[in-house]
Amino acid sequence: MSILNIMCSLVSQIRSIWLTFINIFSKRETIMYPEKSVYLPPRYRGRIILSRNLNGDERCVACNLCAVACPVGCISLKKSVSKTKKWYPEFFRINFSRCIFCGLCEEACPTAAIQLIPDFELSEYKRQDLVYEKEDLLISGPGKYPDYDFYKFSGVEIEGKKKGDLSNESRPIDVKTLLP
Repeated sequence: MSILNIMCSLVSQIRSIWLTFINIFSKRETIMYPEKSVYLPPRYRGRIILSRNLNGDERCVACNLCAVACPVGCISLKKSVSKTKKWYPEFFRINFSRCIFCGLCEEACPTAAIQLIPDFELSEYKRQDLVYEKEDLLISGPGKYPDYDFYKFSGVEIEGKKKGDLSNESRPIDVKTLLP
């Protein structure tokens, strides 16, 4: 072992002791969770919920866009039609053990039914318990967008009335007129 190696080792050890000493009195980065609450940024994406309209109806129209947009395929649902000819999910299932909380399902949802809330406490002992059904996901209120109603924009076609005939509905766009 040369003298140069001994000097390098000695300088390295002195540097390590110095770094340890200057960090002894600095502020701790460790948060004592759950005794202290964790700060979450305003745009934090946590647990997924399904919201309802102000009248209590489910917002989800089972269009399947969320399942298609999901990069890991953790969303599954089945469309059904109600007596009022509105679509709704017969079942809606999210596997949170596969979800990566990317938020693409929320962006793809045309009805603002899927929303990500800042809840991150999703731990379970069994992996099967991380599969949430529609009843687990539905909340009682409209969530982030209380004034949004999908059917005000898309309209509802009933007997004797076409889409866009009411004053609070906009007429459907003929996509063929948009072609160059």
